[in-house]
Amino acid sequence: MSLTIPSPASGTAPSADPALKQPRTYQVRTFGCQMNVHDSERMAGMLEAAGYVPASGEQADVVVFNTCAVRENADNKLYGNLGMLAPVKAANPGMQIAVGGCLAQKDRETILKKAPWVDAVFGTHNVGALPALLDRARHNNEAQLEILESLDVFPSTLPTKRDSVYSGWVSISVGCNNTCTFCIVPALRGKEKDRRPGDILAEIQALVDDGAIEVTLLGQNVNSYGVEFGDRQAFSKLLRACGEINGLERVRFTSPHPAAFTEDVIDAMAETPNVMPQLHMPLQSGSDKVLKDMKRSYRSTKFLGILDKVREKIPHAAISTDIIVGFPGETEEDFQATLDVVEQSRFATAFTFQYSKRPGTPAADLPDQLPKAVVQERFERLTALQDRIAAEENATQLGRRVEVMVTAHSGRKSEETHRLSGRSQDQRLVHFSVPEGAETPRPGDLVTVTITEAAAFHLVADPSVQDYSLRRSRAGDAWDRSQADSCGAPVPAAAGGAGRTGVSLGMPTLPVRSR
Repeated sequence: MSLTIPSPASGTAPSADPALKQPRTYQVRTFGCQMNVHDSERMAGMLEAAGYVPASGEQADVVVFNTCAVRENADNKLYGNLGMLAPVKAANPGMQIAVGGCLAQKDRETILKKAPWVDAVFGTHNVGALPALLDRARHNNEAQLEILESLDVFPSTLPTKRDSVYSGWVSISVGCNNTCTFCIVPALRGKEKDRRPGDILAEIQALVDDGAIEVTLLGQNVNSYGVEFGDRQAFSKLLRACGEINGLERVRFTSPHPAAFTEDVIDAMAETPNVMPQLHMPLQSGSDKVLKDMKRSYRSTKFLGILDKVREKIPHAAISTDIIVGFPGETEEDFQATLDVVEQSRFATAFTFQYSKRPGTPAADLPDQLPKAVVQERFERLTALQDRIAAEENATQLGRRVEVMVTAHSGRKSEETHRLSGRSQDQRLVHFSVPEGAETPRPGDLVTVTITEAAAFHLVADPSVQDYSLRRSRAGDAWDRSQADSCGAPVPAAAGGAGRTGVSLGMPTLPVRSR
């Protein structure tokens, strides 16, 4: 499907815009999940391959919104942002606005009706069309709407501009074969499409060659990987193959589905040293009745059994989850069942969401939609419980020595505490200080420290010189090169390296609060 719709707010033709004599600048704003973040890296890569440059402080010539359609606040945020940009665009002839992603796939013409000053709308299946749509909109002075119903090009074959040198996302599949009644993703991203193992491993190797030491494997249901080519153990085999890549120190994945989570995956996690002791396992609800209404093909007993097996073989595994509160028809008894499962599960962190009615999903038409006040009260009880559990679980880390990969992002209070930040192997957030006289690590380097304080959403380490250990890494070397490249300064090659410029890699991040 490809439609062209006139845009009454397209503004002055490009030839009249003196700014067009310079390279056009861009900004990509992302709303949504890890898949959206990874897609945004592709959008940035496509734009830079077409000659655009990142905006640095100034108003960008092109603003791209990569959208989510799973939760109501994401589309509220989109239309709010589009409204704020309308006068900005009116004051900047030649500026363009594009909207892509899941909400674009769903709303289509609605976006141009609500925001006729938008220049291009594209879907989840044709990310690679973005530069051409912008060119066409400028040339024709008309908004361009192009939505494909099936995948055009697998996104991982497109150019990529990644945000960090030490860690990156790698898509192993796109789409979903499940029919969860609250989720519109299958309708927007289509049936599951799996990449061939060799292509995945080649991409990982390329990232490692450029300095990355951590990758996160991405899929809508990552552990169902292999369904398209008929290998039920393809995912566990892929994890083990990652263990053979020299220089790859940390492997993570998200998000698996409990119904398809098998013991061979648990074994691969336990037996592959660079697969991290961390698991994100979406619960959604602890009520078997609600799980049935959601069409989640597992029950609470199976879910808890998976956690038991993981902890039996990986005792220090940190487990996180997703939970939806207030699904249609959820009774107080159902909600109590969720609280009971959360208490038993001892999650390190939980991403909790209030159910929002999404047009196009079966759940939107279910009876007994709950009042907002009821959902809010239950949400607050759940987050209070999980906050307590998270604090108790983090308290068990006191006195443990942990290896932390330093990130480029410090905590909100870093200026007053003089601490750096990073992630432990089990993905816990650690703020740490560098002892006086000790060497300061670079992003991508690894430090080993003893945990001295614990809170619900982070850990703290204030080590002595004797307790502080720094391991400079290839990722830290790549960080140095990237910083030098950004200001045009030459740097020596890393030991054993070719000295070439490393690509920027997307850093996986997790929120540090459960609400």
